[in-house]
Amino acid sequence: MTQVQKTTYKDAGVDIERGDAFVERIKSKVRSTYGSRVVSGVGGFAALYEITDDKLLATGTDGCGTKVKLAQGLNKHDTIGIDLVAMCVNDIICTGATPLFFLDYLATGKLDLNAAEEIITGVVEGCRQSECALIGGETAEMPGVYGPGEYDLAGFAVGEVLKKDLKDGRDVAIGDTLVALPSSGVHSNGYSLVRKLVKETERDLLAQALTPTRIYWNVVKEVRPLVKAMAHITGGGLENIPRMNDKFDYAVDFLPSLDDIPPVFAELVKRSGLDGADLYRTFNMGIGFVFATAEPDKLAAKLKEMGESFWIIGKVIAGNGMTVVKTGTLDFRC
Repeated sequence: MTQVQKTTYKDAGVDIERGDAFVERIKSKVRSTYGSRVVSGVGGFAALYEITDDKLLATGTDGCGTKVKLAQGLNKHDTIGIDLVAMCVNDIICTGATPLFFLDYLATGKLDLNAAEEIITGVVEGCRQSECALIGGETAEMPGVYGPGEYDLAGFAVGEVLKKDLKDGRDVAIGDTLVALPSSGVHSNGYSLVRKLVKETERDLLAQALTPTRIYWNVVKEVRPLVKAMAHITGGGLENIPRMNDKFDYAVDFLPSLDDIPPVFAELVKRSGLDGADLYRTFNMGIGFVFATAEPDKLAAKLKEMGESFWIIGKVIAGNGMTVVKTGTLDFRC
């Protein structure tokens, strides 16, 4: 049996540690711009800004990463806009906020009217799923930066939350239960590695990888009263869970098997040779969103009533901001 050579996200050109180091380097510079109405900025899932004595705005910005290259290679542009909205909205709803509006930015070498219309069709669909308004955007032609058929996307989401309804993790406590919702696929992280592992000619597998990121607003809006905190599982994978409150550790004693998650993951696991922490720091591995709750039975009942799939994956324990995985053959911290 031929052993697969291990191929990491760093081998594909993405250095997560360097990205984290960059955020640390700029934090003080960014915070020097804050006024008294900034409640939180760099570091959480969304920034919070006070607009009245009892209400906050929640804001977030993101892109789709090199997933846009899959859309371009397959000449299928009508779902990448869903990814764009999802990456922003899934972050701001972690605060308990209700999405209000969205803005997009499309940069390309030469504007292709048909492709651009398809892209915006996806953005509109993402906004409909998020129940927010697409109120503005910008389109830029930059032939000196982008080649023929190339483009990139960025998005900006704004929501609102009453201070009394804020989910900022301060209520998280030892013993709270972790409940996970499934992802629709790879979502919008890890694509530099996906593109290194999958050939351009493997169009069926690329089409699976292009499945748009799931937007969790339809679930979150119904279960907010039953949860203390929420985590959107994106770049860094399970490392996102402690962002709910880094004064605790998060013990994960169950993870879905490859048979229970989209089949694209099994192929990526086989080809990458990754396991343990490397694997779960690169891909979401079938988990797209996580709740911390003191009422797991009520939350489970509500999710079942809604017809939602979910997994009970662990507990909040004493610690200092790590995800501690011990299940089956997996035993690591991240």
